[in-house]
Amino acid sequence: MLFCYFFSKPYLSGWLLENFTSQTVFGITAFFPLIVSGVAGLIAEKSVSDLKPHRTDPSNIHQKVTLLWNTLRQKYILLPTLFICIWQATPNTESAFFYFTTNELGFSPEFLGRVRLVTSLATLLGIGIYQRYLKAVSFRKILGWSIVLSSLLGMTTLILVTHANRAIGINDHWFSLGDSAVLTVMGQIAFMPVFVMSARLCPPGIEATLFAFLLSAFGLSGMIAYELGALLTHWLGISNLNFENLWILVVIANLSTLLPLPLLGWLPNQNSQQES
Repeated sequence: MLFCYFFSKPYLSGWLLENFTSQTVFGITAFFPLIVSGVAGLIAEKSVSDLKPHRTDPSNIHQKVTLLWNTLRQKYILLPTLFICIWQATPNTESAFFYFTTNELGFSPEFLGRVRLVTSLATLLGIGIYQRYLKAVSFRKILGWSIVLSSLLGMTTLILVTHANRAIGINDHWFSLGDSAVLTVMGQIAFMPVFVMSARLCPPGIEATLFAFLLSAFGLSGMIAYELGALLTHWLGISNLNFENLWILVVIANLSTLLPLPLLGWLPNQNSQQES
């Protein structure tokens, strides 16, 4: 059931928006979380009355914070974290490209939902490829090659932006579907080692805290990437109706992902907690 939900949700969101008003879509999307909330009240829980009320120990919190700080200062954790943050903070074109696909190419909400469905399938394919063939490859090698290949494949977006695909007889819709699938597979292969490395870097005692901190840092880097992309979009004069310089933004965004390559030495060369 969850499998069907995972794949139907991306497509149905676009289909609903195309066939119903936005108010109706919001009502539908709000209805299902209410069902979950209602079902949660039916969960039977056993009362634990013999336990003492939990009290926060300030000394324990200070001890955990000190342990986290000392852990983050270790080179085998600090340097890989900085590498991933720098890589994730490079500007992206997502906002500008969304307006290009809707206003310039005229993609409907239903088709955008179809693209999201394809990328969901591509995500699973990327995870499967990593699990089957690449999980034993060192973080340094797989991230290095993934960054280079993702940058090169990302340049294929120029074909869609310049409408060169029409000149060779490829429909905008089909090209977008194929391009999105390939880029998603590569992106997932590139990011899988990040999760694996984050889990393996966590020392005993603060696994949850450090893992949450690392993912928060990566999320902050993603926000910086959006802001840098928005700033470049403004500087290049790209708007929801003017896409003349969008190709420049695509080139800058893809080339900028190569900037962390000289820092590959910060990553562990083996799939272990510490590099020997």
